[in-house]
Amino acid sequence: MTKVRNKVLLSSKRVSLNLVTYPQGHSVLRHNDPMGSGRYFKLNIVLKKASKGGEFRADKVIFNLFNRVFLFRPDIYNYSVTKIEQGHRKLLSLALHLPD
Repeated sequence: MTKVRNKVLLSSKRVSLNLVTYPQGHSVLRHNDPMGSGRYFKLNIVLKKASKGGEFRADKVIFNLFNRVFLFRPDIYNYSVTKIEQGHRKLLSLALHLPD
């Protein structure tokens, strides 16, 4: 199986920006990303959808625009991505960790 490609575009203590490519056959199991303190937000912009599969799922999102732009709290809500049956999925992921 091909590995996920994660290109770091920006990384600091509070903000990160990554270009992530998920290959065919990949899925993201249901999980959350506990941060210990503060609030953690992710803004994921799907640049290329998989031809089949690769659908984002979350217990709760702040907003979902056209099933391509998702703002959510991965620190408190579980999320996953269904198996990519055909093609690949590429997204721009902006993460923001705000202190209490």
